[in-house]
Amino acid sequence: MAAKPVIEEVKEKFQALVAEHQMGEVPVQVTIGTLPTKQAIGSPVRQDFPLLEGKEVMIEAQFKGSFGQAFTDKPHDFTGSLKDALALSLDINDNRAILIATLNAVMAHMGMVTGVRHCRDEEPEECAAQIAQHILINFGEIKVGLIGLQPAILENLVKVFGADNVCCTDLNPKNVGSQKFGAEIWDGRTETTRLISWCDLLLATSSTIVNNTFDGIREETVSQGKRLIIFGVTGAGVSVLLGLERVCFQAH
Repeated sequence: MAAKPVIEEVKEKFQALVAEHQMGEVPVQVTIGTLPTKQAIGSPVRQDFPLLEGKEVMIEAQFKGSFGQAFTDKPHDFTGSLKDALALSLDINDNRAILIATLNAVMAHMGMVTGVRHCRDEEPEECAAQIAQHILINFGEIKVGLIGLQPAILENLVKVFGADNVCCTDLNPKNVGSQKFGAEIWDGRTETTRLISWCDLLLATSSTIVNNTFDGIREETVSQGKRLIIFGVTGAGVSVLLGLERVCFQAH
C-alpha cells in the first residue's frame, strides 16, 4: 500500500487538533496575503535570495494575533474560518500554502511551535553559517546534499565542507547546470535520487511540502538510509506534527 501523502497526513493531524480544542466552528478569520519583500526579509546585503528575485513569495496567516508563514510560487489570498481552510482541496500549490501557513499560525498561537516568521536583514546570513556549523559539529566532515538553492546556505556549506563535498538541486532552469560557489547545481526534477545517493546527509527546503515534492524526497532518504533535515519557516508546524528534524536558527 502506498504511503499517505504528507500533506494529507498533516491535514488529518491539524483537523484533530482543531477538533480537540473545538476551534473549527469558532468565527475566527484566517486572512492570508502576499507579503511585500521588504516586510518578509528586510534589507539583507546580499541580493541573491530567491525571495528577492521573485521566484517565490511569502504568504502570512493571522490567527488570534499570532502569525504563520509559508513560501509558495503561487500566492493566493484567502479569508475564512479554520473549517474553511481545512476544506480546501490540496491538489494545487495555492491551497497547500494556505493550509501550511494557517497551521503555523494556529500552532504558534497554541505555543506548540516557534520560528514561524522569516528572519530579516542580516539574520539569513547568520542562520546559514549556524546551519553549516550545526551539521559539522553533529555529523563531522561529510557530503551534504542541498535541495533548493538558498545561496547563503550553499555558500556556507561550501566554506565548511568544501565544494567537492556539497551539491545542490534546484527547480529553477536558470540555475540548473551551473556552479555556485564551486558546487554543482543539478536538476531537481530529475536528479533528486542521484543527489540522495551521493550525499551522507540531505538538507531540504521545507518549501518542498508546498510544491508537492517532499513525499518523494522523504521516501528516497528512508529507502537509502540517509539523514534528512528540513530548513525554513514553512516547515515549522509540519516538523512538530510529523517528528521531522528542522533547522531554522534565526526565525521569529
